[in-house]
Amino acid sequence: MANVIEVSRLIKRYKNSPDPSVNNVSFAVGSGEFFSLLGPNGAGKTTTISILTTTLSKTSGLVKIAGLDIDRQSSAVRQKIGIIFQNPSLDPNLTAEENVRFHAALYDLYPYRPFYSLMPTDYKNQVTHLTSIIGLTASDLSKPVKALSGGMKRKLEIVRSLMHQPQILFLDEPTSGLDPLSRKNLWDYLTQIRKSNGTTIFLTTHYLEEAENSDTVCIIKSGKIVALGSPAKIKKTLPAATPLSNPPT
Repeated sequence: MANVIEVSRLIKRYKNSPDPSVNNVSFAVGSGEFFSLLGPNGAGKTTTISILTTTLSKTSGLVKIAGLDIDRQSSAVRQKIGIIFQNPSLDPNLTAEENVRFHAALYDLYPYRPFYSLMPTDYKNQVTHLTSIIGLTASDLSKPVKALSGGMKRKLEIVRSLMHQPQILFLDEPTSGLDPLSRKNLWDYLTQIRKSNGTTIFLTTHYLEEAENSDTVCIIKSGKIVALGSPAKIKKTLPAATPLSNPPT
């Protein structure tokens, strides 16, 4: 199984910070793998995923995504990946559907049209399919983003990130703010696209339970890897009291 994510001796040090936020981290993720990066708040999870998705520069180290160097080939990297960030990155003044439409045009999935009614049938079908899975309605899509609840914005982020069927999907605390049914539907869909498309899933979370079906779990604390292996191996090697949060309810 070829590696689609390669991280070697990654370091990120913020200005005026006495210690690196990410401190000499190395790991690899194979094609089609479900890889989970776990740790408490402030462990370096979001910093790591931000570097891997080209939204934050690294201090040193080597990172390749789908064989592409994130520094020299960042634009090509972004064509390969989908991202669901912990904090929403939606335009609040556009409708929910307009956010999706602009995303689709940005990735050259469909030619941009000024109105939803003028968009191709394939686009409409994809939007309908994804929104039905995650629990948004046609009425929700017509609302301005600023009128949506936090959970609905989360669902919209997920729909938007899946539109271009990315080779690698980065999920930064993706189920935060989702109700139990939407959470289950999301994970059922992610399992489906892994099987059908060979999509690689890179998850960051507080919850060991969310990473239960991972191929590999990497636990990071204070910017350093403290455990790496299968979920079964991690459970055997971790002490009974871990720094991770309780599972979502």
